[in-house]
Amino acid sequence: MLEAIFLLPFAAGIVAFILPAQLGRALLVCTAIGHLVLGLMGWTGRLTPAYNQFFAGSPEGLLILMVTSFIFTCIALYSFSYVKETEISQKRVFNGCMLFFLGTMSMVTVSEHPLVLWIAIEATTLVSAPLIYIHRSQKALEATWKYVLICSVGIALALLGSFFVTLALDIVDTHQPLSFTMLNELAVQLDPVWLRVGFLFIVIGFGTKMGLAPMHTWLPDAHSEAPSPASALLSGALLNCAFLGIYKAHVLMVNAGLGDFSGNMLVVFGLISMVVGGVFILGQSDYKRMLAYSSIENMGIIAVGVGIGGLGLYGAFIHLIHHSLIKSSLFLSAGNILLGFGTKQVRQVGGIIRHMPKTFVTFFSGFVGIAGLPPFGLFVSEFMIIVAAVRAERYLGVAIFIAALVLVVGGAGRVVMGMSFNDSTETIAVRETFLRLIPAYTLLLASVVLCVWIPESLYTTILNSIQAIGGIHG
Repeated sequence: MLEAIFLLPFAAGIVAFILPAQLGRALLVCTAIGHLVLGLMGWTGRLTPAYNQFFAGSPEGLLILMVTSFIFTCIALYSFSYVKETEISQKRVFNGCMLFFLGTMSMVTVSEHPLVLWIAIEATTLVSAPLIYIHRSQKALEATWKYVLICSVGIALALLGSFFVTLALDIVDTHQPLSFTMLNELAVQLDPVWLRVGFLFIVIGFGTKMGLAPMHTWLPDAHSEAPSPASALLSGALLNCAFLGIYKAHVLMVNAGLGDFSGNMLVVFGLISMVVGGVFILGQSDYKRMLAYSSIENMGIIAVGVGIGGLGLYGAFIHLIHHSLIKSSLFLSAGNILLGFGTKQVRQVGGIIRHMPKTFVTFFSGFVGIAGLPPFGLFVSEFMIIVAAVRAERYLGVAIFIAALVLVVGGAGRVVMGMSFNDSTETIAVRETFLRLIPAYTLLLASVVLCVWIPESLYTTILNSIQAIGGIHG
C-alpha cells in the first residue's frame, strides 16, 4: 500500500531510539534504501493507497517524494561516517529524528486531504527541531526556539487558510468527501472571496516553512546550527514539502479562474525572497548561513516560475529538482569543511584546494551549479523562467530577477573563492573519507546528467505535474 512509504521510516525511527548508535546508523542507511525502492514502486503505480480519501499519488507529490528519497539515501550514507566523527552526544536522537523527518516529509508528498497535508507539514517541525538542537549550545537553543515558534505561527495561519478554503464549499451542494481532487473538480463553483482569503493565508503560512521572505527569519539560524546532514535535508527536502502545499492551493486557484491573483502573489513573494537572499549573502561571515540565504533565493525563483506559468512553470519544477541536488551536496561539503577546520567562520577557512582537494571539487562545483552556470541544471531552469517572464512582458520582474542573481553570484563567489584559495594557518584534523565524499559527488553528477538527459518517466511526471494549470503552454 502507498502508506508504507511513510510508515516504514516511522517504524524504523522508533527502533532507532532503542538500538545502539552504530546499529542505528546502519538502520538509517537500510531504511533509506528501502524507502527509495518503495518510492520507485509508488512512482510506477505499483502501490495503491489503502485510504484513498486521505492519501494519493499525485504527479507533483510523487516527484517531490522521489527527490526527497534520493537525497535522503545520499545523506544517510554520508551520516554513517559523519556522525561517528562529530561531537554529537545524542546519536540515537539523531538517528531516530532523521527517520521521523523522512516519514513526515513522505507523508506530505502523498497527502490528498488538505488537513492531512497540514498535519504532516506541522509534524515535520516537531520531529526536526531536536536535530537543530542536537549540539545543545546556546545558539542552537535560540535557533530551535525561533524555528519552532515562527514555523508554528506560520502553520497556524496555513490552517486558517485551509479552513477558509473549505468555507468556499458552503455554496456548493456536494456530499463528496473533502480532498484536493474534489476541490479541483468543483473549483469553478467555489466562493471566490473565500478562495482569495484562503490562498493569502496559505501562502503566508506555508511560505514561512518554505523560506519565502519576509517570513524567512528562522531559516538561516536553523540551517547554520543543525548538523550538516540535517541542514541538507532542511534545504533540499523540507522546503519542497512546504512548496507542495502552496502549489496545490495555486492549482485550485487556477481551476477556479483566479490564477492571475495567485500567480501575481507568488511572483511578488518570489522576487522579494530573491532580493533578500541576494542582499544578505553579501558580506556573509558564516558559510552555512550563506548557503541558507541561497536557499531563500532559490525558493523565490521557484515561486516566480510558478507564478508566471507556462514555460516558467516547467522551469520551476526543473529548478526544484536541481536545487535539491546541488544544495544538498553543498551542505555535505560544508560538513566536511567544518570537520576539517572546526569552524563555520569564513575568515578562518582557507586553502581548501590544498588541504581538502576532494572536498574542494564538490564545494566549488556546487557553487558553480548554485550560481546558475553550466553544466548544471539551474542554468537551464533560470533561463526558462526569464524567457517566460519576457514573453509575459514582465520586464520589471525580469530586471529584478537578474539583479538578484548577480548579487548571489557576487556574494557567494567572494566567500567561496576566499575559502578555496586564500592561505590558512589552520591545522586540518580530519581526513577526507570515502563515505563523506561519494554522496556529494553523486548528487552533483545527478544534476549534470539531468541537465543533458531527462528520463522519459521523469519528463512525463513533470508534465503531468504542471498539466493541471495549463502545462508549458499555459
